[in-house]
Amino acid sequence: MSGHSKWSTIKRAKGAADAKRGKLFTKLIREIQVSARIGGGDIRGNARLRDAMAEARANNMPKENIDRAVKRGTGELEGAEFEQITYEGYGPGGTAILIESLTDNRNRTVADLRALMTRNGGNLAEAGSVAWMFEKKGLISIGKNMAPEDRVMEVALESGADDIRDEDSTWDILTSPSQLEMVKAAIEEAKIPINNASLSAIPKNTVSLNGEDASKMLKLVDALEDMDDVQKVHANFDISDDELKQLASKSD
Repeated sequence: MSGHSKWSTIKRAKGAADAKRGKLFTKLIREIQVSARIGGGDIRGNARLRDAMAEARANNMPKENIDRAVKRGTGELEGAEFEQITYEGYGPGGTAILIESLTDNRNRTVADLRALMTRNGGNLAEAGSVAWMFEKKGLISIGKNMAPEDRVMEVALESGADDIRDEDSTWDILTSPSQLEMVKAAIEEAKIPINNASLSAIPKNTVSLNGEDASKMLKLVDALEDMDDVQKVHANFDISDDELKQLASKSD
């Protein structure tokens, strides 16, 4: 697991995730709206919309909010039109960063991103600068307390998963993008609870950070994820578990 994934896990355990900062609903509404615009409002034929709606319900978003977002996406209601843009950049220690955004004003977003990156020891880069350092994969995380490794491995590999990784508190299953839904369905059919499942950019190699670079990197990631226009941040840094926990305790 990359340092970013481990840091996200620690933040969730601390209760310092986006929901607490009041940002999650904004991001989910945009994702629902864009998913409905691209693939239509019927979840039976739109896996992306189905997943976005499931995440919204899991985070207690009112049904009327979800329905309005779908209708804005399909054009039944008026609303801002968001476009998907992925930005690339560098962080402390030469780390590579991919920033997935949904924005209704690309000029505002790029200006805000450039200023934020500069303030936090990073910088935006040209398209193609770091994307090659990541591989698009389906990622399914299952809590270790939910199922034994041999059962997870059996179901995942038989349904087409590429790899299973033993992380601190989860079994992380990697799939090709096209196999994500099939593997997810097989795991659900086997009655194994899933923490989350989504397409992710997995770094091919990681950059080890410690000390001041580690602290700056985590502040940068937190600041990026706090932006309304930013949906996901992927980075190739790695920080030891002990240092991550020390930095988490300092941020309390």
